[in-house]
Amino acid sequence: MNAGNRHLYDSNMPRRRPAPTANATGAIAGYALFGESAHLPDVLHCETIAARSALHDWELEPHRHARLHQLVFVEAGGGSAQLEGATLALAPMTLVNVPPGHVHGFSFAPGTAGYVTTLAAEMRDEVLAQASDVRRLLATSRLLRADDEVRSTTRAVWHEYGGRAAARALVLRGLTATLLGLAARLAAAAEPPPAARRESRLLGRFEALVEAHYAEHWPVADYARALAVTPTHLSRIVRAATGGPASKVIEMRLVHEARRHLVYTQAPITAVAYGLGFADPAYFTRVFSRAVGMSPREFRARAAA
Repeated sequence: MNAGNRHLYDSNMPRRRPAPTANATGAIAGYALFGESAHLPDVLHCETIAARSALHDWELEPHRHARLHQLVFVEAGGGSAQLEGATLALAPMTLVNVPPGHVHGFSFAPGTAGYVTTLAAEMRDEVLAQASDVRRLLATSRLLRADDEVRSTTRAVWHEYGGRAAARALVLRGLTATLLGLAARLAAAAEPPPAARRESRLLGRFEALVEAHYAEHWPVADYARALAVTPTHLSRIVRAATGGPASKVIEMRLVHEARRHLVYTQAPITAVAYGLGFADPAYFTRVFSRAVGMSPREFRARAAA
């Protein structure tokens, strides 16, 4: 690797995998890759799964990138992926979509073959400037069942990225748009039919509001007011889709965030409670224990074990 391209590869990720709670700063680990600390110096970055994973014994601890969107294509082999706290099995011909800021980690079976395509958020936004539907479909961490078109496009990205042919940047931009479009197409195919999507539009807006305001502890009435519906109507839609009341969705989003911080940071439990907007840590413990079936302290101890 020549010196001019070395900064495309450098990372501040430690080679030896630390314990999940070893981050002494109290924050979920964030790693700078491919010049993320300044700007991505190329259209994109593409490397094999083995190129980086083998340096870390095929284990990449949960972390996130503030300004990078990654598409991880597992062509052969497998393992498991951690996406936003959920552990999912990786099989051959899997495409993993990881938007900026989402917590992710991988445990690959040694010898797993595939590619990691990384885009700066600015580049992705430029490509998708006129494709809001694609942005929505790719805004969630998810596993997608890849097809031959994804495989051939990803291989084309890898081949073009490693070359220096004329019009390289232009071709890479086109391949980037194609790969993002194919990923969005796979995501769309996994969604419910149009009629069900229409019925869930209000639910989607509600979930977006919960994501934005869960730490403010809005009551259901505030969400209904923001959505210009009655609390009764909102609760009916949410219950039909989830089997539980709207208040449960709000509470579980708080609990989900608490689980992430208890597993991925060393922040004291009182600090986690205050950070999530609870005025009383004891009340936080009661809410968490009711939802999870164990106290925050016990949950953290079991996760560490």
